[in-house]
Amino acid sequence: MKKVELGRTGQRVSQVSLGCMTMGTSTGEQTSARILDAYLDVGGDFLDTADCYSWWAGPSCTGGESEALLGRLLKGRRDRVFLATKVSAQPTDLPAARAAARPDGTTDWEARERTYEGASAAVIRRSVEESLRRLGTDHIDLYYIHVDLRREPLEETLSALDTLVRAGKVRYTGWSNVRTWRLEQIHALALAHGWSPPVAVQVQHSYLRPTGADVPSIAGGELLDWLAAHPDVSLAAYSALLRGIYDDAAYRESTPVWRAYAGPDSEARLAAVAKVASSSGATGNQVALAWLLHKGVIPLIGPRTWEHYASIAPAFTLELSEEHVSLLDNA
Repeated sequence: MKKVELGRTGQRVSQVSLGCMTMGTSTGEQTSARILDAYLDVGGDFLDTADCYSWWAGPSCTGGESEALLGRLLKGRRDRVFLATKVSAQPTDLPAARAAARPDGTTDWEARERTYEGASAAVIRRSVEESLRRLGTDHIDLYYIHVDLRREPLEETLSALDTLVRAGKVRYTGWSNVRTWRLEQIHALALAHGWSPPVAVQVQHSYLRPTGADVPSIAGGELLDWLAAHPDVSLAAYSALLRGIYDDAAYRESTPVWRAYAGPDSEARLAAVAKVASSSGATGNQVALAWLLHKGVIPLIGPRTWEHYASIAPAFTLELSEEHVSLLDNA
């Protein structure tokens, strides 16, 4: 698997990151181990989780299940991986967080986010120790602020993160689900104070372009422009395949994910994906992932089943021709 530099840190990571959100809950230990082993065997090393994964997966889940399982699966081979986790989105009121889910499959995000613990210095100090314990490690390679709630002064959050870096408990820091103007503030403030600056931003990003309202969790043109001007910050793209909608038209029309993308632009882009897939002997999902890799993005894949992982894996080495890239870029 191709390796890329994370920001301008000198640290190289596999360009495809394995999202471990469902591991330990909806993906059982045996399947999780099989997926992890296969990913490591082809040169993958960039693992992504969070302290809140996955409290919503069932009534007995409280968050931390993914970290705990990874801690068990990585015993004896922690040095083979670059390990990312996150803080700030663990609910303090699980019943209220669960009640924010609507019957139509959507979520009242404002109601849910009111339950999140945030990114105060106290939360960061406590949460990093809990994550380290569950993961069975003495350091986290990349520590994200999971959701930018804007409750605490940025100085407090950045100083707390920098303290962890100086103590050797965290190597690098990042931010997720954040607006561009806030990311600029964070970046500039960290550099001005000599604090550890973000080296990665994690937001939803795929080949399709969003057509709905601007939301901080989806990369828009402004963020992409900012990242182009700031090569010291890498884009890690979650929901890179938008839950597989490139290959499943029936599912596409029924999933809430499609609502942010539905429209003529996406229809044209889906047609381009289908054309490239047909001529290259690949699937639409594989083509969409290969396009992101060609653009230098670090996409996250989050397979829930072995079959899902096996269907994505060929994209790791899928080479798009110049003609194919042109067709996709100009759709």
